[in-house]
Amino acid sequence: MDIRKAQKGDLGQILELYTQLHGNDIPPFDKQLEILWRDILEDKHHYILVGVSEQKIISSCVVLVIPNLTHNQRSYALIENVVTHEAHRNKGYATQLLNFAREIATEQRCYKIMLMTGSKQESTWRFYERAGYNAADKKAFIQWIE
Repeated sequence: MDIRKAQKGDLGQILELYTQLHGNDIPPFDKQLEILWRDILEDKHHYILVGVSEQKIISSCVVLVIPNLTHNQRSYALIENVVTHEAHRNKGYATQLLNFAREIATEQRCYKIMLMTGSKQESTWRFYERAGYNAADKKAFIQWIE
């Protein structure tokens, strides 16, 4: 699997992969989606990483680098939307993406990477622990906005 930052022509495949993430539907390809996609691609702090095999996106994650005034003005990173196509799971692809995300965070002088999961499966929690994340240092809180 090759890993790279998403490109303009990847949107359809990424959205298709996202249908396996929380049962998302593919949104209509309209002007609003086009503007959102352009804004994401142009944002120097927003990385959508894709894992590609045989010209097909099979895994992805989002890395956001947030500039910060504390911790010696070092940024921090947030990882979201980690997903691998169900036909390609348990082959180490998501781990490779998370390692690539860590390289980006390191290059951007981040002092930490945060990741949350909505999964209640212990196997998912163990996966993130094996990837170097822990649930002991902080407690996450979420407020959903409708």
